[in-house]
Amino acid sequence: MRILVTGGAGFVGTSLIELLSKNKDLDIICLDNYFTGNKKKISGVKYLEGSTKDIFSFENQIGSPEIVYHLGEYSRIATSFEDIRKVWDLNSLGTFEVLEYCKEKGSKIIYAGSSSKFGNNGEDENLSPYAWIKSKNVELIKNYNKWFGIEYAIAYLYNVYGDGQISKGKYATVVGIFLDQFLNGKPLTVVSPGSQKRYFTHIDDVVLGLKMIGEHGHGDNYCLCDKNSLFSIMELAKMFSENIETIPSQNGNRVDLQAPSDKCSAELGWSTSKNISDYITKIKGEIK
Repeated sequence: MRILVTGGAGFVGTSLIELLSKNKDLDIICLDNYFTGNKKKISGVKYLEGSTKDIFSFENQIGSPEIVYHLGEYSRIATSFEDIRKVWDLNSLGTFEVLEYCKEKGSKIIYAGSSSKFGNNGEDENLSPYAWIKSKNVELIKNYNKWFGIEYAIAYLYNVYGDGQISKGKYATVVGIFLDQFLNGKPLTVVSPGSQKRYFTHIDDVVLGLKMIGEHGHGDNYCLCDKNSLFSIMELAKMFSENIETIPSQNGNRVDLQAPSDKCSAELGWSTSKNISDYITKIKGEIK
């Protein structure tokens, strides 16, 4: 079986390819523009450097994959306001071309949707350019299924953390930021009000879920969410340290949450094996 992973050099993509590559019967191809991805290469995987909007220019190297894990999109809320052209380029134009490719090749697409669209009775999908475009991509994928019969499954990711997360620069994740600040003895910068709650899900659990969705998932609402790791940002910071500094609220900051769907566990038997509390405790124990 041939599998294409767009964004396969990114945080989630790298871990997914590491998991999939354990099956030597899979022919795995990575397409990444290295916007935030790393140059690490996994043995036996074909790496292509380029944008998803140019996917057809790689047709001879990609061929006709049975499954396309589409992770190759811009994935930050706060910075999407200043990067709106980049978000449109990567998430709208790029995803359209990937869908066209899947339509032509008969590929099943597994789309990494954003949990940012949930909450506030669906109004949160309009809070940022990132959330809005991601939500519209979900609608587009569903319509491609109705219009052209492409097979799809949509997974929603919830604050993924773990080895390989981005911890520096404006595209760093909240856990990555806190970890870097803690290790360097700096105050942990909590975005006001600090009471906003988030689910945090370990990278190993996420990529296992993506693999299961690729193999057996159909349709929408596969929430890859650790329901036992729901904490406010302030609670998360205090797991690391009491040395905390509150900073002003950012554009697109969500306060409300909606309970995630149980479809992934009920239909596929997926469950989480790691939690954020143990992860932080382990890190703190290792540096003593």
